[in-house]
Amino acid sequence: MKPDFYELLGVNKQASPAEIKKAYRQKALEWHPDRNKSAGAEERFKQINEAYEVLSNGEKKAAYDRFGHTAFEGGGTSPFGDQTHTYRQGPFTYTYQTGGSPFGQADFSFGGFSNPFDIFEQFFGSGFSGQQQRQRLSTYKIQLDFKEAALGCEKEVDLGDSKKRKIKIPAGVSDGQRIRFQDFYLYLDVLPDKTFQRDGNDIFVNQEISFAEATLGTKIAVPTLDQPINIKIRPGTQPGTLIRFKGKGIKDVHGRGNGDLYLRLQIKVPTHLTRAQRQALKEF
Repeated sequence: MKPDFYELLGVNKQASPAEIKKAYRQKALEWHPDRNKSAGAEERFKQINEAYEVLSNGEKKAAYDRFGHTAFEGGGTSPFGDQTHTYRQGPFTYTYQTGGSPFGQADFSFGGFSNPFDIFEQFFGSGFSGQQQRQRLSTYKIQLDFKEAALGCEKEVDLGDSKKRKIKIPAGVSDGQRIRFQDFYLYLDVLPDKTFQRDGNDIFVNQEISFAEATLGTKIAVPTLDQPINIKIRPGTQPGTLIRFKGKGIKDVHGRGNGDLYLRLQIKVPTHLTRAQRQALKEF
């Protein structure tokens, strides 16, 4: 029987995405076959990557919690399985299955990576001999601002020796992501933004309103990745109120729709009041 995915990563079903990612980092480093020379290291490393690929994806995690491993096996009882795919990485071989899904088209392809070793490389780089056995390509780094990464852009990359190449960066890329072009790899360094904070494909905006505006209601313009949205703030709005704008987040880099934008309202409490203002508040 295949081992339990939660046990492989050492987490429980209530683990947050951040806890799952942290556990994966620890286990993948421990069992990578270039570092761990025990007889079962290669197989355990593959299992750990498969567990992370499933548990880090909300849709697949829900299917696994409901159906267990049968969710990804071939046959009529599986919500995901149908076809078998095999990848070879140097001396290693990895096989997994894909297929139809009751939730729509499912992509059991390591979150867009070509094989489990690419998941590891996304976290830790390519400084392992198993990675180095593939075609040797030069690696370059480029810096993007938040909106360039979110919306996509065209950039010029300096390849050295006075060689430059114009490339298109797809919408939805994230900090630390690696993109392979025809003859080189490009690592992305995405700068933080003063207005937007990113969580997956969702973005969060904090906006202050005054005590009077929260109490009486007002109209505000909400910044988005394109045009601001004008909305009404209801009278009696409480601190920390979260307003969701569906589909106004970041486009998924693998084409799975858009995330959402969340507006978090923060009430600005006045610190310096006149005598008349103090008296008015006391009467209120």
